Amino acid sequence: MKNNKIVTRKTLTDLLLMIIGATLTAAATKYIYDPAGLVTGGVSGLSIIARSVCGRRFGLEFPLWLSSIVFNIPIFLYAVKMLGVKNILRTGFVWLLLTAELYLLPQITYTPGNLLLVSVYGGILMGAGSGLLLQAHATSGGSDLLGESLHHSIRSVSVGRLIQIVDGIIVAMGLLTFGIEHTLYAMISVFIMGKVVDLVLNQGKSAKMATIISDESDRIAAQIMATLDRGVTGLNGTGMYTGSDKRVLICICSNKDLVSIKDIVKKTDPRAFLVVGSVTEALGEGFVEEWS
Repeated sequence: MKNNKIVTRKTLTDLLLMIIGATLTAAATKYIYDPAGLVTGGVSGLSIIARSVCGRRFGLEFPLWLSSIVFNIPIFLYAVKMLGVKNILRTGFVWLLLTAELYLLPQITYTPGNLLLVSVYGGILMGAGSGLLLQAHATSGGSDLLGESLHHSIRSVSVGRLIQIVDGIIVAMGLLTFGIEHTLYAMISVFIMGKVVDLVLNQGKSAKMATIISDESDRIAAQIMATLDRGVTGLNGTGMYTGSDKRVLICICSNKDLVSIKDIVKKTDPRAFLVVGSVTEALGEGFVEEWS
């Protein structure tokens, strides 16, 4: 019964993340990247190019929601063949939701005056949306899904590299369509987007690792466990210069705890050796206890 509740809560959480992520992605595409002519890759970038070319060359209105359908349908058909329906259900749901939002969100017509601000805030919005989708084990389709599908046929090239190749081709098309200035700003946005994605994915999972070498290791460990309620692991080590055996303490902690650990080590043994490192993810008791 408990496992069923966990599964249900996790499924509902993922559903909420997919809805919010798709909404942020749709808003960034429709209200930031499209009016500014910034192409950052993916089907959204290809849709912006198609909309611009059809409008300027042929005088035709090619809305983003329609181009999302036109470009994504062959990608999804190929993905179903290579990956199977079950493996793309979440991405398919996000794509349908994203397409519907591109259609339903009200149109706002304006001409961006500062491309730097556009690239920064576009990267933040798109990065947040993509990060939330990845947390829910989904994507918005497009180049991510195409790269994963192509990898089944081209095993010698990694999925990440295939996605980079596809996005690189789309960005090059954007260069020919909107010019070098817009493309350079788009590259700034891509960089910011990647940073925000990492920030969203690592939110609440990062920590610090304190490594302590001291003759008073037992006292230091006891104070850390009693004062901070943090676990401490003791490893046997040998000083290669002195040849003496020492207990090496390892403690995974938060930034807040680290201040107290430094005080404890300094007061207990001023001659102790303390090394502090950053931990990208800390999974387990006291940190993220429900692994995704």
